[in-house]
Amino acid sequence: MTTKTGKIGSMLPRLPAPRISPEGPGVGTVETQYATVAVPDDPLHLVASERLGHVTVAYETYGKLNESRDNAVCICHALTGDAHAAGFHPGEDRPGWWDNIIGPGRAIDTNRFFVISSNLLGGYSGTTGPASINPDTGKRWGLDFPQIDMHDFVEVHLRLAQYLGVEHFHAVIGGSMGGMQALDWSLTRPSTLDNAIIIASSSGLTAQNIAFSAVGREAILRDPAFAEGDYHDVRPDTGLSIARMLAHITYLSEDAFAEKFGRSRQSESVERGFGTNFAVESYLDHQGEAFLTRFDPLSYIYLTRVMDYFDPFGRAGATDDLIANPVNFLVVCFDTDWRFSPAHSRRIARHLEGAGLPVSFATIASSWGHDSFLMRLGPYHDLVRAFLTAERLSMRASRRAPHFDGHLCTRETAL
Repeated sequence: MTTKTGKIGSMLPRLPAPRISPEGPGVGTVETQYATVAVPDDPLHLVASERLGHVTVAYETYGKLNESRDNAVCICHALTGDAHAAGFHPGEDRPGWWDNIIGPGRAIDTNRFFVISSNLLGGYSGTTGPASINPDTGKRWGLDFPQIDMHDFVEVHLRLAQYLGVEHFHAVIGGSMGGMQALDWSLTRPSTLDNAIIIASSSGLTAQNIAFSAVGREAILRDPAFAEGDYHDVRPDTGLSIARMLAHITYLSEDAFAEKFGRSRQSESVERGFGTNFAVESYLDHQGEAFLTRFDPLSYIYLTRVMDYFDPFGRAGATDDLIANPVNFLVVCFDTDWRFSPAHSRRIARHLEGAGLPVSFATIASSWGHDSFLMRLGPYHDLVRAFLTAERLSMRASRRAPHFDGHLCTRETAL
């Protein structure tokens, strides 16, 4: 691998084809399954001091749990992801959202690992959330759904693991908000995992990050169809599509927009006006419209707010449990990501390294911006594969394992 230094810009490689699966069969046809992980006699206690007596989780698994039950890997999805991370649903030709990295022989190798991917609490793809029916009232939760926290996501992941017979994870992996879950999991329940991979993520949103989310929420809240969250046949789709369009602008870098669209027009014959004249406008329109079929406005409001309040290092003794039960970390960022710039990842790595924990940190060259964590990028996938398969001393026995590949977070590696 070549180490690159200095400012990259026009030297960036040509954009890779987005989200194309590698050669090979992948995990094949999969189906989403459902598990009940909270009931009235065993409710889910939330950080906000409330509780949920009924929680259903949508999930998928790939690979097999071995006899020693020590090969489980949990995939934590980003804001608008879902349980369908890999493979194909029956009759569909679009693979799961992270299919290019999960599968036989891929970086997250299902010949070796038992991979679990589940939809988040508060989501809209089969897991209990504000659009679900409250069994106590027979009506949709709406804005009566309790406030949720990043740690609530982790507790649901752990309940699902118990349901599946997994007591300990080889690794927890996530990009963007998925990385936030992996970080919270490591800090609060470190005895349940050995390794954590945190990709293109943050330990605390900046004012600019919060501002983008706030505008997206306001687009939904101010849509007349929102009806204070009590919408039914007519949803606030205009607000939700605008929120998605705005978010997509932050997911790609300026280089990516220039390469994909430039100033190209939909048609040279289109007259000047306020319609969809430029290719980039058509792209954003498509993203906004496509989003309406798979997401709910209430879920968008709830989940973006969880990210705003996430501040795991802001509490006293944040790393105490982790120091007592060390976890190996790989923190990865991308040089053109401006949604969660490399500074966000460096902050995570420095907090962990400052507590004496084994951390590997890498900056990957990519012109795709924040969306790079979803792409098939050779150096990135190779790094994940090597970290997951590295031989290490037992963290519990030695209190300190060798650093992966010899890199400390204080020695930044650019790939």
